[in-house]
Amino acid sequence: MIWYTDFAAILAIASFITGGIWLIDSLFLKARRLNAQQNNASNPYREPWWVEHSRAVFPILFMLFILRAFIGEPYRIPSGSMKPTLTEGDFILVNKFTYGLKFPITDYKFLTLGQPQRGDVVIFRFPKNPKIIFIKRIVGIPGDTISYKNKTLYINQQKMPQSLVEQSTDLDLISGISRPVKHMQETLLETKHPIFIAPTIPKDMAAIEVPQGHYFMLGDNRDNSGDSREWGLLPEKNILGKAFMIWMSWDSKHNDMRWDRIGKAVN
Repeated sequence: MIWYTDFAAILAIASFITGGIWLIDSLFLKARRLNAQQNNASNPYREPWWVEHSRAVFPILFMLFILRAFIGEPYRIPSGSMKPTLTEGDFILVNKFTYGLKFPITDYKFLTLGQPQRGDVVIFRFPKNPKIIFIKRIVGIPGDTISYKNKTLYINQQKMPQSLVEQSTDLDLISGISRPVKHMQETLLETKHPIFIAPTIPKDMAAIEVPQGHYFMLGDNRDNSGDSREWGLLPEKNILGKAFMIWMSWDSKHNDMRWDRIGKAVN
């Protein structure tokens, strides 16, 4: 779960205000000041501070707005629901145009460039509270039948194979609880990715068919994740982008940088 501040909206408003000040001054006010200065040579021309500052910061704000709205956006991972792929303190970059372009501050897609695929790790607005951002893995696309039983994912009645990587430990930095887990490699039809499984925690789910325009989401930390098994299917319009890289990782427990995670691809 990621608490979300809509910086695109903030940047859009700031760009509108500073750009509007600069434009209005250029069209209507600057000429008056120049005429006044010509009529009074002893009074040197001075641009008002609010115009000077608006003219200086508008290009920066507007460029940041374009980058965050259409190109990419950084997010911080606060929980362990996507371990071992992503852990608490990872800072990720999200591709905002992988699936298409949306009008800023809205969910309306005006250009489709691709479709979400099984295995994609995506950020999205939580369907039950759009102010909260979640990050999960897509395991079911429209038309799939998904079920989960005995720690195993089934897609269209086909068992997704798992192989043991190692016995491991999952330390939840929020609760401080540590528990043994199995670090597994799961084959998700076309892709492979790591998951954590806690053998003693039941998380079974009966079969459900994914309708058009929706996706079934799971956390890689299968027994420590609030996902589609609990809150249902994800509407496509809620998807914000695809995670693709860890650009920084901070270990809050030891107050240290995780240098080995920087630059890792999110697969």
